[in-house]
Amino acid sequence: MKFQVSCSLSVLVGVASSHTIFTQLTAGGVTNGIGVGIRIPSYDGPITNVNSNDIACNGGPNPTTPSSKIIDVQAGSTVKARWRHTQQSGSNDIIDAGHSGPVMAYLKKVSNAATDPGYGGGWFKISEAGLINAASKQWAVNDLIKNLGEQSIPIPSCIASGQYLLRAELIALHGAGSSGGAQFYMECAQINITGGTGAKSPATVSLPGAYKANDPGILVNIYSTPAISKYTIPGPPVFTC
Repeated sequence: MKFQVSCSLSVLVGVASSHTIFTQLTAGGVTNGIGVGIRIPSYDGPITNVNSNDIACNGGPNPTTPSSKIIDVQAGSTVKARWRHTQQSGSNDIIDAGHSGPVMAYLKKVSNAATDPGYGGGWFKISEAGLINAASKQWAVNDLIKNLGEQSIPIPSCIASGQYLLRAELIALHGAGSSGGAQFYMECAQINITGGTGAKSPATVSLPGAYKANDPGILVNIYSTPAISKYTIPGPPVFTC
């Protein structure tokens, strides 16, 4: 009985420490406060239904707190999304290291970043990192942990200026060997991009819609070296200038 209780407690501790939230955005050398310009959820758990509107900016089962702040971002600069297991800024508990998977970022041009719901068309991917080393099974999430939860996101210089939603995302694939087992973590920051040339118009996708439950980057056994040796990050290709 003592052994069973001990196992149960260890499992609960592992589950409790496994989730994560995009809590802060650094832009122009300024790190904004927790939840400033970001729709912070009430719970740090994942979205698992790729067909839900919640796959865009979270919400639904994890209701988000609105923010009236829109953060100024210079086109061509690099911003940093800060991930934490909790909303405590001093915590270095990012996400359980066993939650391997890719790290990505998307943009969506909107008329009002503070009120746009996020879901629907208009999204384009601006950065991604997936499997770093197949032999050692090192993933972008492992690099995120090494970087103390800071995800560097380059903002394209050739897009139009204006208000955007910036969607930072990671996918935990430890349970992705069965359908619905992949865990999606994402939040949306509200930004105003200045100095964009508008020279190129990105092709866009819809969220939900860009991901399918049986995509090879979503339904995958990451504990099989042959299965991950040619891992494909889900979603559209990265837009570049």
